[in-house]
Amino acid sequence: MTSYSCCLILLLFTWSTAAYGPNQRAQKKGDIILGGLFPIHFGVAAKDQDLKSRPESVECIRYNFRGFRWLQAMIFAIEEINSSPTLLPNMTLGYRIFDTCNTVSKALEATLSFVAQNKIDSLNLDEFCNCSEHIPSTIAVVGATGSGISTAVANLLGLFYIPQVSYASSSRLLSNKNQFKSFLRTIPNDEHQATAMADIIEYFRWNWVGTIAADDDYGRPGIEKFREEAEERDICIDFSELISQYSDEEEIQQVVEVIQNSTARVIVVFSSGPDLEPLIKEIVRRNITGKIWLASEAWASSSLIAMPEFFRVIGSTIGFALKAGQIPGFREFLQKVHPKSTNNGFAKEFWEETFNCYLPDGSKNSPASTSFHKGHEEGLGAGNGTSAFRPPCTGDENITSVETPYMDYTHLRISYNVYLAVYSIAHALQDIYTCTPGKGLFTNGSCADIKKVEAWQVLKHLRHLNFTNNMGEQVDFDEFGDLVGNYSIINWHLSPEDGSVVFEEVGHYNVYAKKGERLFINENKILWGGFSKEVPFSNCSRDCLPGTRKGIIEGEPTCCFECVDCPDGEYSDETDASACDKCPEDYWSNENHTSCIPKQIEFLAWTEPFGIALTLFAVLGIFLTSFVLGVFTKFRNTPIVKATNRELSYLLLFSLLCCFSSSLFFIGEPQNWTCRLRQPAFGISFVLCISCILVKTNRVLLVFEAKIPTSLHRKWWGLNLQFLLVFLCTFVQIVICVIWLYTAPPSSYRNHELEDEIIFITCHEGSLMALGFLIGYTCLLAAICFFFAFKSRKLPENFNEAKFITFSMLIFFIVWISFIPAYASTYGKFVSAVEVIAILAASFGLLACIFFNKVYIILFKPSRNTIEEVRCSTAAHAFKVAARATLRRSNVSRKRSNSLGGSTGSTPSSSISSKSNHEDPFPLPACAERQRQQQRGCKQKVSFGSGTVTLSLSFEEPQKNAMANRNAKRRNSLEAQNSDDSLMRHRALLPLQ
Repeated sequence: MTSYSCCLILLLFTWSTAAYGPNQRAQKKGDIILGGLFPIHFGVAAKDQDLKSRPESVECIRYNFRGFRWLQAMIFAIEEINSSPTLLPNMTLGYRIFDTCNTVSKALEATLSFVAQNKIDSLNLDEFCNCSEHIPSTIAVVGATGSGISTAVANLLGLFYIPQVSYASSSRLLSNKNQFKSFLRTIPNDEHQATAMADIIEYFRWNWVGTIAADDDYGRPGIEKFREEAEERDICIDFSELISQYSDEEEIQQVVEVIQNSTARVIVVFSSGPDLEPLIKEIVRRNITGKIWLASEAWASSSLIAMPEFFRVIGSTIGFALKAGQIPGFREFLQKVHPKSTNNGFAKEFWEETFNCYLPDGSKNSPASTSFHKGHEEGLGAGNGTSAFRPPCTGDENITSVETPYMDYTHLRISYNVYLAVYSIAHALQDIYTCTPGKGLFTNGSCADIKKVEAWQVLKHLRHLNFTNNMGEQVDFDEFGDLVGNYSIINWHLSPEDGSVVFEEVGHYNVYAKKGERLFINENKILWGGFSKEVPFSNCSRDCLPGTRKGIIEGEPTCCFECVDCPDGEYSDETDASACDKCPEDYWSNENHTSCIPKQIEFLAWTEPFGIALTLFAVLGIFLTSFVLGVFTKFRNTPIVKATNRELSYLLLFSLLCCFSSSLFFIGEPQNWTCRLRQPAFGISFVLCISCILVKTNRVLLVFEAKIPTSLHRKWWGLNLQFLLVFLCTFVQIVICVIWLYTAPPSSYRNHELEDEIIFITCHEGSLMALGFLIGYTCLLAAICFFFAFKSRKLPENFNEAKFITFSMLIFFIVWISFIPAYASTYGKFVSAVEVIAILAASFGLLACIFFNKVYIILFKPSRNTIEEVRCSTAAHAFKVAARATLRRSNVSRKRSNSLGGSTGSTPSSSISSKSNHEDPFPLPACAERQRQQQRGCKQKVSFGSGTVTLSLSFEEPQKNAMANRNAKRRNSLEAQNSDDSLMRHRALLPLQ
């Protein structure tokens, strides 16, 4: 069984060696062998394997100059280590390097050779096999390039715990140590690169992008991480496509159609140069310009894409590049390459491709061989092929005379990673070499034997590696086998010298910095499209200006929105705001809704026209009332002033002054004290006014209706009692106001609810019920006053002005009944205005109706302001009432006589003459001539429905007319026998006036 296994392994090793002939590998013997996997070619020739014959190994095509330079970096590092007196002294490193052709199949073929050799050594078959040229086991592998290739290789190497140190595979999937146990790398994880891409998009305020990814283990995880980061930043993805260098033309056309029809201008690409090249060529053919390409590290500096003929399409590329390193002496080493090198089987093809010639002894190249155009690729590069005859090579050509990516050593990124990978393995071996027993990493602190070292032991030391590289930086792999590094941000420029594409460093991304401080970009160095400084626009919708917010469009991504104006009371002071902010309570949004301004303050101000008008009317009322009071004071001893109850008139005028003055408390900015003073002032003033009118009117009415006026009437209706009644009526209103102010006092109130943009400063009444009681009580007194005034409307005008008081009360009721709905339907400053108008209207109505006619008589009709005029009017009213009563009794007696069958007649002793005609009653004027009245007395002829009576009364001085008075008394005594007692009552009342 052991022999059978030996034969199988030997067969496998023989096959793998045959698959990679001497011209398809670089090999050198040594005490310890390192493996290498490099993309010397970009791909393999498409070949239909129909299996009609034995399958042949596919041919690698499209030479990769940078891949060869990476290979040279590994050889240089090994040679440098072998010549070092301190690093692995007395030990020689060898190498076995294979071409992966940038494909998984070729990489696995090479990996099988590593595994097979290790398996042979682990079986210890020396006693069964005679292996004359035994090659030591490969204890570590440097490579591979693409993440997809490294994934396949890592799965195979991990089975045997052979450490793999990649220099260019950045997929975040490879950090999974459960699946890839022996994988390490000297390139940063793509997770940081995807985050950096999202940060750049956020920095330029883009939110509408497309994504393109290589359909492998590099592109898919990278773009997936980018989507996660984009979602956190509210970046929307318009389209997401997968590509491959092996995609057919129809698939490429479909992706190009998507790009051409998309409104997204920024395209994020996670791909390698060879995978992206077919797509870019089709885009160039269609001349699709105006796109911004955000490049991952794998193609950001790829000369397959960064070609002058592509620049018009992808000239706005911004990409990531690894931090460049320094390799002293590497330039000279590159120049020493020669096609006749015995250790490097790739040197011959490199020479032929560099000088476009053929070596006569080459098995592959001939005059009819295919030449391939050269490209510039830091990671990957080359081009399309054309058939042509090549001249023979001499082998003495000058390598520095030809510009190829091989000699582009100005920015050593991947090459330095290869250099660092080799040194990492060398330092792990150095740790084994210098290990002290008892302090080792293995069981009981044991150490590995450097002469019989195994791959898993090297892997153990690599995981605990810590050394300082030639640039003075600390190198140690984290728990995921990664090295954390920084990125440079580059922008593609067109060189003015030779028209080539150059990579201008415009910023950097520091992974070690705090979040939000990792990205730095110098916008002044960026050229968009190769010439513009203006940042392109790549948003689904135009930015919403300040004063608007983003509104959702149904069925569209969140990045596609419409700009909606901020509602009143809200604002946005930034571009592209997601929501509008509410203004503070005392502020309101301006016209453009870009900021908040203080709300307009409104109240019934003294300075506004309406306030000025009301103030003028109030002052006018005060002036007129004061004028009337002055007139009454000056003419206080005249009969009219006396007849109107002089003292109550003064109090009434004072109350009207208070009414007019109280209206001024409603004008101006409401304060707490004015709010608490204005309603009580108004209520008490009007109650005092109505009380005076009520007492004044009721007194005269009661006196005239008293049957027999006595001294008791005089005493009962004296001034003291009148003022007492006025006080009692007013005191009730005072009590209402005191209770109101104690339980729910009014206060100044800033009302924000009536109009949003205006603050109305008003008085909060505290209790509407209390206000209702205040106005209701005033109206109750007015109603009683109206009743008495209406009842006494036929009394002499000189006593109580009943008609005018009745009319003034009607005005009062009309005003305050209208006030209630007006007060309830208005708001803001108009509430105060309505109440001021009501107060002024009621006050002017009382003043005009009660006093203006008397002032007119006093000032313009002094002839009517005499005692005779007053007495005549009073007497006429008295006799009129007496005649009406006598006639009423006469009619009653006549009806009684008719009912008894007697004849009608009149009382012989009566001086009243009855006429049988039934004319309408009408009063006849008495005392036509005042002098005759003074000499002869006054006669009044009164007509009633049943007849006419003639009354006479003399008002001569007692000293001159004593006899006439006795005659009058005698006549009066005769008349009293047939008239109502009320006549005597009115005659006796005359001296009261």
